[in-house]
Amino acid sequence: PDPNAMQQLLLLAAALAPAAAFRAPAARSSSRLASKIQAVGEKNIVTDEFTPMRPRPSIPWDDAKAQLKDAFGITDFSKYDAVSKEDMLATYENIQYSRYFENACNQAYMQGFIRGFMHLDNGQESISAIVADSIKNGDKKYSFYREHCHAIASGVPPEKVMAELFMKDAGTCRGAGGSMHIYDKDTNFQGGWALVAEQLPYAAGAARSILMDRHLEPEKWAGDDRLAVVFVGEGGAQNGRMAECLNAAAKEKLPLLFLVIDNGRAINTFTDDVAANMDIYEQGKHYGVPGMRVDGQDVLSTIQAGRAVTDYVRENGPAILQVHTYRFQGHSPADPEHERGRKDEKKWARANADPIKIFEEEFLAGVGTQEELDAVKAKVNAEVKEVVQFAKDAPEPPADLAKELEFPDAPGTDYNTRAAPADGEALTKSSVDPAALETALTYMNQLREKAASGGITIGDAVNLAILEEMVRDPRTVIHAEDLQAGSSYAIPHLAQQTFGTIRAQDEIIDEGHFIGKALGEGMNGYRPIVELMNANFGIYGMAELSSAGNTYATTGGQFDMPMTIIGAGGTAPNQSLGAEHSQPFHAYVMGIPGLKICTASRPEEAYSLTKSMIRDNGPGILFLPVKMMKEVKGTPAFDHCLPLNKCTVHHKASDAAVAAGKAVTVLTYLHGVRESQYALEELLAEGYDMDLIELTSLKPLDLDTIRDSLKRTHRVAILDESTMSGGVGATVSAMISEQLYDELDGPVKRLCMDDAPVPYASSMEKAVVKRAADLVQGVKDIVQKRY
Repeated sequence: PDPNAMQQLLLLAAALAPAAAFRAPAARSSSRLASKIQAVGEKNIVTDEFTPMRPRPSIPWDDAKAQLKDAFGITDFSKYDAVSKEDMLATYENIQYSRYFENACNQAYMQGFIRGFMHLDNGQESISAIVADSIKNGDKKYSFYREHCHAIASGVPPEKVMAELFMKDAGTCRGAGGSMHIYDKDTNFQGGWALVAEQLPYAAGAARSILMDRHLEPEKWAGDDRLAVVFVGEGGAQNGRMAECLNAAAKEKLPLLFLVIDNGRAINTFTDDVAANMDIYEQGKHYGVPGMRVDGQDVLSTIQAGRAVTDYVRENGPAILQVHTYRFQGHSPADPEHERGRKDEKKWARANADPIKIFEEEFLAGVGTQEELDAVKAKVNAEVKEVVQFAKDAPEPPADLAKELEFPDAPGTDYNTRAAPADGEALTKSSVDPAALETALTYMNQLREKAASGGITIGDAVNLAILEEMVRDPRTVIHAEDLQAGSSYAIPHLAQQTFGTIRAQDEIIDEGHFIGKALGEGMNGYRPIVELMNANFGIYGMAELSSAGNTYATTGGQFDMPMTIIGAGGTAPNQSLGAEHSQPFHAYVMGIPGLKICTASRPEEAYSLTKSMIRDNGPGILFLPVKMMKEVKGTPAFDHCLPLNKCTVHHKASDAAVAAGKAVTVLTYLHGVRESQYALEELLAEGYDMDLIELTSLKPLDLDTIRDSLKRTHRVAILDESTMSGGVGATVSAMISEQLYDELDGPVKRLCMDDAPVPYASSMEKAVVKRAADLVQGVKDIVQKRY
């Protein structure tokens, strides 16, 4: 038999499932769905009845209204009951555009124009219909990796979307993002995020930015009805981030719509197999967040519900809209779709649950004509062809763009010259209670008096810098645990009492959640600070930190990503904190692109680096020594910012020691600075000396200062508070060996933590954590060439 004819027969057989096999909407049943017998040539093919694993729900508009009444308290449906013919044609154009665009993407992928991962949205066009119909330009949109049509429905030029997929400079992100990372600042389309469910807290942060706008400038934003919408699959909604964000949204009445795209497949796993409850819309009940479910195959009732729910969010706060869909494609074009029931379900859905075909039947049932629909399809087809040609003709981005997009602000930026916002002083006065502000200013003066006398601690110096920057720039905000009480080390004492919970927010105990919210705020004009209490707790936020580092580059430079993470950590000798509180988190984040990473072992650097990092337009992490926060005191230079790419030289070896060949360059940071100072006393007494350089910038690394020292000593030791494998010292050593090799008279000496977890007992801990005694011996070994 003809293989092509056989394939057609098989597809036709899958298309002929009976209406009885699922619960079709009573008000909009399709006659084509009731047919079990179709003519093929002169023969009749009788199909076997097929029951899909996920039957299509029956949720006609009357049933949707009942949900809206029960869950949302809506009783007047006069503005939702009717959808005009004009709106129906606009919706039809949108869903057809989505289908044609995705089909063009699939073809271009097979032809090699699109590479990497790509995820198509065929069958789920009702989602883009909601966006085009009810979501406004000013609304903040956070989607995931299957976002092409969400972006286009939001108003992102489709030719820019296609050009992005084609890796072209004319793309939305200049070719830096690709299929999974579509961003457009003009339409507030803020991703395109590739890690499942990561977008949830980002959207919560964006929703907070809307509230902060209204708080800071009530006259400007009078009547503001913007919302944030976050797209998430039913599989992603099982992630703990969903519960955290529902809690946050309910607590602050955030204007946040959770748009749940329920296609029943977590990638391809049948979600019912791994989820105990598929009623995602009911997840909000515990928090007082209303929700409802609609039949996404019924596009008309879906946009009607979308109108009602978005109106609710604009006026009242968060809500969940769960849209039941069928995804006609695999997870990606490369997906073999071997999972249980997937192929049969897909064939059935294409034939019996295609939202476009169902919409056409409804339109033709007394609303309009086939000619009108054909005209729309012809228009869409022509436009999509033009879009593809635009992408083909567009130039590729220059190779040096990648390095250009590493940081929003150049590493050597002088933050002392960065002026305060022009409206900063006025907004601070108008938005902060005068008595609270006066109390904070008095406290800040007390800290300055401490500093002037040399008595300010690292913790107080950081707190002073934070309070000064929050007064200076009213768009500076802070998140922390125990914030009202001042968190650990009095950071940030009086922040919430002064600026209120809108700008100084106490957080649940999950750093990933509030780092994520900070990311959303940073994308929307704010300068968030996150205080970690203990730097190791940032492990909970590795995904969010990674995305923060990537955001500026991935968006093609559209979105600055100001975010300052501050945490006390490191591993001091004899600190007796055990393994989990002694992890080298500073080493873990070294490999994240786009992050500036600094350390400070004294109040002087801690104060000035904090101010610089807050003013920087990119993400940065300032690590502080956990066991020195209250012990070390100093005299910061008030209102002074340090560069974020320079080392600090604490001691310079004498010329005599250099001439005698008994001087060594010592590189260290955090507690290693104090240990090196202890070692220096002993070494000086024995005729040795060192250039003691604190790596106040771990990334970018200040090789110029290190080079200047090595030109004198030609020997280097690294006292490192991270492990032998993958540690900071490993990176620094490699860079010195590769880029400063000619200055070396011998190998780099690494004095780093052992790879074993840090023990609690001091007797064992000495074998793992290096200290002053190890450095003394190390310097002697280098000088005496005992390698």
